[in-house]
Amino acid sequence: MSFAQKLVAWQRRHGRHGLPWQGTRDPYRVWLSEVMLQQTQVATVVPYYRRFLKEYPTVKALAVASEDEVLRLWSGLGYYARGRNLRAAAREVVRRGSFPSTAQDLQSLPGIGRSTAAAIAVFAFGERAAILDGNVKRVLSRVYGVDDANALWPLAGRLLPRRGIETYTQALMDLGATVCTRNAQCGQCPLRADCVAHKTGRIAELPAARRKRSLPLRRTTWFVFTDGEKVLLERRPSPGIWGGLLCFPEKPVLKVAATRRLQPIDHGFTHFRLRIQPVLCEVKGAAAGDGWVTLREACAGAVPAPVRELVRALRSGAGAARARRRARGAPASPRAAGAGAPRAGRSPRRTSRAGAAARGAPGAAR
Repeated sequence: MSFAQKLVAWQRRHGRHGLPWQGTRDPYRVWLSEVMLQQTQVATVVPYYRRFLKEYPTVKALAVASEDEVLRLWSGLGYYARGRNLRAAAREVVRRGSFPSTAQDLQSLPGIGRSTAAAIAVFAFGERAAILDGNVKRVLSRVYGVDDANALWPLAGRLLPRRGIETYTQALMDLGATVCTRNAQCGQCPLRADCVAHKTGRIAELPAARRKRSLPLRRTTWFVFTDGEKVLLERRPSPGIWGGLLCFPEKPVLKVAATRRLQPIDHGFTHFRLRIQPVLCEVKGAAAGDGWVTLREACAGAVPAPVRELVRALRSGAGAARARRRARGAPASPRAAGAGAPRAGRSPRRTSRAGAAARGAPGAAR
């Protein structure tokens, strides 16, 4: 059996089936899934994909959405440029009247590179095109003992089967994601008998690891203005870090009587690390509009993960403070609500640096 035949046979028995974007030729749904899957695991993408389709079932619906609405749904998925590019590409598709139907033409849309374009062309239009995402690079590098990244694209093209391109492409993705992982499970691999890395004991060496470089550290301060019920948020400039999202001000835009430095938050990006120093600023009453939003609205809004975690901690602390006041029969106090925030804030899934910051206790970096 050929390389492609072994993969196709394995896919039919052991590959991933029943994912919400499988079994469709709708280019909108295929495109949406491929963009979301860029550098993001399937388990993380599935709920976002379903929510996104419920809100924007067609490319026309997405094209008329505001950037804030799109980023609100994207919040927590990371790599926010993908969300902005998705909306821009939808507007371009509507302007053209239809989706580009070839891998080459798909690359003209914002946010679509060579491998993503090929995947869309394969699953939506049946084009015989080669993909080369991180998982596929790992499979090809190990099976053929290729240590030169520049040689992988020609190799991927030569291996394309004449038939069954959709199943073959899905098989490559699935094998790299579930079997030929960094800690390879060679006993489950249909290609192990022919795998150069397996036969020569080079699994850990291929593909060649990128040289780790020390990431620069940047610092910023967040001024967390709150009256215990609302917080003050500002929209980040787009493009840029968290472009278009709502964040706490980085300057003391209001004068307050009491401030308190919270535990710093460490947040990692691809090219640098960011250390955030939150400063809790208690105000006596929030003004209407002008960036003031309720804690509930902030949690559900287009905010980055560290902001959401801090707001959750504030909500939890404010709720605890209200409960204590009810038990004592005391009147509401903005200071009590603000002071209660640092003692709460555990995320439903895990403790984060942001939650720890709001509690004033150490925590693990994301």
